[in-house]
Amino acid sequence: MSEDLISSVFGPSGLISRNHENYEHRQEQIKMAEEIGRAFADRKHLIVEAGTGTGKTMAYLVPAIAASLSQKKRIVISTGTKNLQEQLMEKDIPFLKKILPAKFSASYMKGRSNYACIYRVHKAEHQPILDGLDQMDHFRKISRWMPETDTGDRRELADLPENISFWNRINARGEVCIGQKCPDFDPCFITRMRNRADSADIVVVNHHLFFADLSVRGNQFGKVIPDYGAVIFDEAHLIEDIAADYFGFEVSNFQLDELARDTDSLPIHDPLSTRDLTKVAARIMGLSEQFWLRFSQARNEGRYPLVRDVFYNRTSSGTSQATPLGEAYAALDNALGTLETVLEKFANEMAEAESLLRRTRQARFDMEFIVSQTETNFVYWLERRGKGVYMHASPVDVSELLREKLFDKVESCILTSATLSAAGSFNFVRERLGLDAANTRSFTARSSFDYEKQAVLYLPKAMPDPRSAEFSQMAAGEIVKLLHVTEGRAFVLCTSNFSMNTLYELVSSRVNYPCFVQGSTSKAALIERFRETPHAVLFATSSFWQGVDVQGEQLSCVIIDKLPFAVPSDPLVAARSKFIDDNGGRSFMDYSVPQAVITLKQGIGRLIRSRSDRGVIAILDPRIRTKPYGRTFLESLPRMRITSDLADVEQILSNASKA
Repeated sequence: MSEDLISSVFGPSGLISRNHENYEHRQEQIKMAEEIGRAFADRKHLIVEAGTGTGKTMAYLVPAIAASLSQKKRIVISTGTKNLQEQLMEKDIPFLKKILPAKFSASYMKGRSNYACIYRVHKAEHQPILDGLDQMDHFRKISRWMPETDTGDRRELADLPENISFWNRINARGEVCIGQKCPDFDPCFITRMRNRADSADIVVVNHHLFFADLSVRGNQFGKVIPDYGAVIFDEAHLIEDIAADYFGFEVSNFQLDELARDTDSLPIHDPLSTRDLTKVAARIMGLSEQFWLRFSQARNEGRYPLVRDVFYNRTSSGTSQATPLGEAYAALDNALGTLETVLEKFANEMAEAESLLRRTRQARFDMEFIVSQTETNFVYWLERRGKGVYMHASPVDVSELLREKLFDKVESCILTSATLSAAGSFNFVRERLGLDAANTRSFTARSSFDYEKQAVLYLPKAMPDPRSAEFSQMAAGEIVKLLHVTEGRAFVLCTSNFSMNTLYELVSSRVNYPCFVQGSTSKAALIERFRETPHAVLFATSSFWQGVDVQGEQLSCVIIDKLPFAVPSDPLVAARSKFIDDNGGRSFMDYSVPQAVITLKQGIGRLIRSRSDRGVIAILDPRIRTKPYGRTFLESLPRMRITSDLADVEQILSNASKA
């Protein structure tokens, strides 16, 4: 991509400056666009850390469009969140379509569960899936919407509640799809989505869909996303964990209950067969409940290691003997095997039975894989989330999988985020994801914000060790002092739910500012309340450390309770750490510290969102000063004044009010 083209788009008299009222000339944006253009031209991979305010979406969209048109190849843009995906499709891409002389086409694809299934909605009109008048009213609205919508995207139903309980019974999830045998295959919203993507130069997806597609590419179910010549990953710091999810295995109580319900509602008219299916469905429901209830360690929400000994004991003679949980698994697997046999009779003549047979076989395979634990490069774990209990098997290290399936096959992969380096090095991300150093370039686009003038880093004196009993009380005292100086207008970002709730209780009773806490309502509603409430204070955990944008003085302070190290007892963290140590590494410095640095940078990035913002970042954890690794954290943060004096905090806020 030529420098003349970059200048004609991004320069002071370029296309963007002439058509965008908020245009700012950003040299780092231009450099980033040039680096991405070169990576496409040279067929190299590129890691780009784009500091806040760089304008990174335009910096990758323009060279992506140019490369797609000049090299005649489709380029996929994968985002970490649906919100960013929608911003690209509804704001950034339409703007570029309007101003760029070259014509291009763009399409977006979401996960299948976001779309209504025409066939299932028609079936639901004659099946008892609704409870109460509200649900019947919601379903009638959906029925009226179906003939009017071109996309079938759940997002269009903005006037309905966020979580419609029956949506799972009418959406287009892949595991319940009957494919080309469906009478509604041609008008299907998934078919339409794929057709639009097939003819597009740029396809916008999210990471979940991208890695779901990558994990099945080449098997009997085939690809979802059309073939592509290059990929751009925005919010690339999320890739490792999402990839691990989709290259792993999972079985849940919800999944087995739904399998039994769908079996019971198969449209079979032979009374004997219907009776057999009803009996086996009821048996699966009962045995499934007994199986999941036996996981005594999952009484509370959380993630727990799942060791093979919970299913089988080794006898003195060296043989394996099933535990009560192992016996419950064997009984459940036997019932699922019976269901398989019954369904095989109808699979050739009934698409729904064929789909159910496929789901049953997959559930049995996944359960056997997790229970037997024969693959040593996987970590096996259990999770309770709400009313759900999930068994997981996740690859300990995804680097080889990603190298083989992605980076060795796709000419150019661009990975960008505001947080990809630790102490100026990209080694952590490159090694965790399996990028070949010889074929991967890196570039840092500095933030357009002047942190030395716009922010101050407050590190209080004499804080106790964060693992000590008195830490919460001392932290609450510091938060109260800070809030009096900032007049509220703060995020208090915590590393655990326990810490968040403890600090909320200790602080909210001692300040006269409106205090909100995560979990009291949806994330979107909380952010909106925070924006609209003068002097508000929001206490939150992990999901608020990223993807939240509050500009102006309404957010003048971000307080972080502790350095955000991952919980060492978490099954995935423990397995990854052991893998690094077993292979001659130092897991704490090679994994724990860089990962925590990237998370901390995400949290700090909430504060300064425009050139006019001013504020204070407070880190209450003394280890950033007292431990040798603290230097790595400080060297990774934007360059700004460090203080332990609240007078300096007052001064920068005073300067903000004068500005």
